[in-house]
Amino acid sequence: MQTVKKGINSNGNDVKITTFSISGMTCDHCAASIEKKFEGKEGIIAKKVSYPSASGSFEYDPHKISKNEIIDVINSTGHYTVEDEILPESKTEDFDLIIIGGGSAAFSAAIKAESLGIRTLMINDGLEFGGTCVNVGCVPSKNLVRAGETAHHANHSGFPGVKPRGADIDFKRIIRDEKQLVTSLRQLKYMDVISDFKYLTLKKGRGAFIGEKTILVDGKEKYTAPKFIVATGARTNIPEIRGLDETGYLTHTGLFSLEEKPAGMTILGAGYIGCEVAMAYNRLGVRVRIIEFTDRVLRSQMPDVSEELERNMRAEGIGIHPGVRVSYFERKGDAVIIHGKARDGSAVDLREKGVIFVATGIRPNTTGMGLEKAGVERTGDGHIRVNKKMQTTAPHIYAAGDVASTPSYVYTAAYEGKTAVENAFTGAGKEADYAYLPWVVFTDPQVAGTGMDEAQAADAGIPFEVSKLELKDLPRAMAARDTRGFIKLIRNPETGLLIGARIVAPEGGELIQALSMSIKYRIPVNDLAENLYPYLTLSEGIKLAAIRFEKDVSKLSCCAS
Repeated sequence: MQTVKKGINSNGNDVKITTFSISGMTCDHCAASIEKKFEGKEGIIAKKVSYPSASGSFEYDPHKISKNEIIDVINSTGHYTVEDEILPESKTEDFDLIIIGGGSAAFSAAIKAESLGIRTLMINDGLEFGGTCVNVGCVPSKNLVRAGETAHHANHSGFPGVKPRGADIDFKRIIRDEKQLVTSLRQLKYMDVISDFKYLTLKKGRGAFIGEKTILVDGKEKYTAPKFIVATGARTNIPEIRGLDETGYLTHTGLFSLEEKPAGMTILGAGYIGCEVAMAYNRLGVRVRIIEFTDRVLRSQMPDVSEELERNMRAEGIGIHPGVRVSYFERKGDAVIIHGKARDGSAVDLREKGVIFVATGIRPNTTGMGLEKAGVERTGDGHIRVNKKMQTTAPHIYAAGDVASTPSYVYTAAYEGKTAVENAFTGAGKEADYAYLPWVVFTDPQVAGTGMDEAQAADAGIPFEVSKLELKDLPRAMAARDTRGFIKLIRNPETGLLIGARIVAPEGGELIQALSMSIKYRIPVNDLAENLYPYLTLSEGIKLAAIRFEKDVSKLSCCAS
């Protein structure tokens, strides 16, 4: 291995300096012999091999000779071997806490640490401080979802007496405004928040463990601490499909900065990211199709949820190709040909003149971090294994956010970062409980959930029964002339308690928090049925769905129970 420094030689060319540890030398003559092997070697500017230090330093022009070629010359002697990296002299600095990462989990941890007076170092590599959510995830995507929704409403009306006149879409302006929003929120909600912190130090760089309580940043600066939090997030899991790299593709890190409206978009993956992007860009005037290798969109949900969403997506003109496995990509002229096979073995060939957007899940950012040197284990899919206290298999190291083996949401990441600090420094013993975790997919209709669905309850051996209220039976939906979707409650008939809920409805995400709280605080479903709800609100659907366990709501008058 080698240590490399960059410079400029007297001729203006790039120069690198690399230092190796070399085994096999027994005297100064050995060092001279190695140096002699490089005499007249093109690209070598200077060399110094030392027997006492068992090392060799080489200044070289990388355009004429490579590091590997230098190693090969040394090893070719048959007597001497390049062994290891010699790091430059570095100062070791101590902190109470080192956070590796700079996203929501990291900032939440840093805020809590500041309140406790803990000397903290936050090391961030890759994205800007603020991480995925504000820079390339939640904020830009939901901004474009709402822009698309505005355009859709300008073109569609559920009221025969209201004739929409359409929308004049300035795509470039929409993207530029979205970028400005990202910039302002990153400053307002992240950098300004920590601007007056006394105990926090920020550093750009890549951190890797070289011991249980020591990390090395960018291969040169050492830092130690008794406690660590790894919050390095995740990236898109790019499938290994022939031709994909050559033909080119986008992920969420690049799509939301694309100011020119694509001629079209083919999305690989029909999870929540793929579905949200599909609806947003379709409504902004981009022809969109989705390719999904499983049998339906949102495969993690029950079929009735997937079918209701897919029906509405197709109704808006989004092409959906389930059960298709892509074989290879091929560029022909100004288009990319996507070759695949359907489940029945028939060939599927699709032509895309626009962009390929990859939304095929995530992969945790753990590569090259030296986790094994610190005793930190990973799961089979690469996430850092944590317990409910956010501790890894090394008790002094915690993990939070998308890198951890926990649900991947920005609000769980922030919760975990704070929890990790509290447990590490106050002995709080706080545990993350996701039995009532609320979540939302920002399609239209929205898909939202909390607790278990039917399949999960069955797998857990929990008795359950289901009440499903179609929105066509909800007065608010009838008055709004928008009856897409349903509200589904799942309860344990033995206890009468709610154990889960799934909602597919316009703005359905606004209901899910109340149902999450019902699970957390063990509110009986009968209490939900007997509570008072404002008439002609979406929340009245909770009441009607709860009543429906016992009664036929179609035979009740308005507001009756």
